[in-house]
Amino acid sequence: MGELQTLDLLVILVYLVGIIIYGISKSKRSSSEDYFLGGRTMTWPIVGIALFSANISSSTLVGLASDAFQTDVSVYNYEWYAVIILIFFSIFFLPFYLKSGVYTMPEFLERRYDSRSRYYFSFITVVGNVLVDTAAGLYVGKIVLTLLFPQLDSTLILVLLAVAAAAYTIPGGLNSVIQTEVIQAVLLIIGSCLLTYFAFDRMGGGWSAMMENLDAMLANGDVNFDKKIEAGQYIPQTSDDVFSLVRPSNDKIPGWSLLTGIPLLGFYFWANNQFMVQRVLGAKDLNHGRWGALFAGLLKLPVIFIMVVPGVLALILFNTLDISSLNYELTDGSICDDLSDCPNLTYPVLLFKLLPTGVLGLVVAGLMAAMMSSVSATFNSASTLVTMDFVKQLKPSLTSKQLVRSGQITTLILVVLAILWVPFIETVSDSLWEYLQTVIAYTCPPAVSTFLLGLFWKRANGTGSIVSLLIGFGLAIFTILSQIFGWIEPINAIHFLAKASWLFVICVVIHVVVSLATAPSPAEKVAEYTYRKTLFTEETEELKSLPWYKNYRYLAVILLIITAIIVGSFW
Repeated sequence: MGELQTLDLLVILVYLVGIIIYGISKSKRSSSEDYFLGGRTMTWPIVGIALFSANISSSTLVGLASDAFQTDVSVYNYEWYAVIILIFFSIFFLPFYLKSGVYTMPEFLERRYDSRSRYYFSFITVVGNVLVDTAAGLYVGKIVLTLLFPQLDSTLILVLLAVAAAAYTIPGGLNSVIQTEVIQAVLLIIGSCLLTYFAFDRMGGGWSAMMENLDAMLANGDVNFDKKIEAGQYIPQTSDDVFSLVRPSNDKIPGWSLLTGIPLLGFYFWANNQFMVQRVLGAKDLNHGRWGALFAGLLKLPVIFIMVVPGVLALILFNTLDISSLNYELTDGSICDDLSDCPNLTYPVLLFKLLPTGVLGLVVAGLMAAMMSSVSATFNSASTLVTMDFVKQLKPSLTSKQLVRSGQITTLILVVLAILWVPFIETVSDSLWEYLQTVIAYTCPPAVSTFLLGLFWKRANGTGSIVSLLIGFGLAIFTILSQIFGWIEPINAIHFLAKASWLFVICVVIHVVVSLATAPSPAEKVAEYTYRKTLFTEETEELKSLPWYKNYRYLAVILLIITAIIVGSFW
């Protein structure tokens, strides 16, 4: 396991070289708008696939399989809930983003509030991009390549991965990122389908055989639940329990989180996060932006079959597999003996144990494609934030060409910072998915409250925004430190999604109180950047001229029906 044949290596090499050349050839950098937003010419299929590809990154692939291996199939709740969030985003947020012509989410906050909120949110977003998205993508690449080439130094692997992703991001900008994401998304979906097929084939049956095997393992006590028992978490008794999306309160993703925590993280990720929204900002018009967002939601639905289910199949096929020969070290320095000790290796083990020569090279290339996609996307979005929210503000006299050069230099600096942070990921959590969601859960509540109140409450002002953002950030830091050092046990015992919900409520209250106690925002900020009922009426008249299949409202309803059918079957 872990050895590639010559054909596999050739496939990977050809792909990596080809995607870099293709990315550079698709560069648009004649102006800052070309470089950072692809000239705002993206059509809906490109927008949708780019959103999907940037979201279903290598870290998501590894994280979903890892949680499914631990019988936490309810992790799919994060995936299907994206449909709800994207529809809400298309109706309310997107029209304001596109009509305002902004480059960044912090820039939008400045137009609605003031520069204080802009600079704070820009700084936090850049830090989050480096610590969460970029570092996690590089971490996954390091895992795979360390298993494939154990003789290579891990630092060298990180450098090679970062340089490969930056090779077309630095010269090409957003258009290069999005054009390569389209190819990578197609390869990623094909690879995931192939992996699922070979896993079912190895098991010797289809869905019913998987459920029967899973029932037998649970009944015989063949599944290692030591970590769940130690954490006091829910233990599934049957295969139906494993695939149930609504879990009791002591589960890793409890049922109540569908009403609070998960929507909160979803709003931030899909509607406020520069990393994702930048793809829609590059749409050629509002309709293409909306269609692209809905298309991305549709692409999220099959994830349970091609990215979550393989983790369950790994539990059935490789639960007792001895992987000590991989010499994979845990955070305490010991060697990992089986997957229950290092679930992050679930997806790589599936690749190396199931796929034949040639196909293995293709799917590994797909995994590397996902890594490069997410890393290049965060490089570009973070460099956009630094350039447009800091450099341009400090030196407004810079030409468009100089701004592009600034973005390129920023990307190079972010490459170095992300490489330096990767070794710390495993010290935070042994589950990559939990690491990703926990960091977002503690940092997103202040931002979500600011965006929502700004859009739907006319009285929200800049002072209320910055006070709630700063206090929310302080509370988030305190919560994280309390968890690390064991300061306040009652707080530490609260589920991280519940903590996120409470942080959100506190930030909303602070924002409301401070706004009411201080002067209201200028009338032009309220008029241009706050939702009002007349906008819905005006839009209704505009949509009457379109056939039903171009009316995003009809498309949204159809998408909701499809989502209800799929989710209902696992309820």
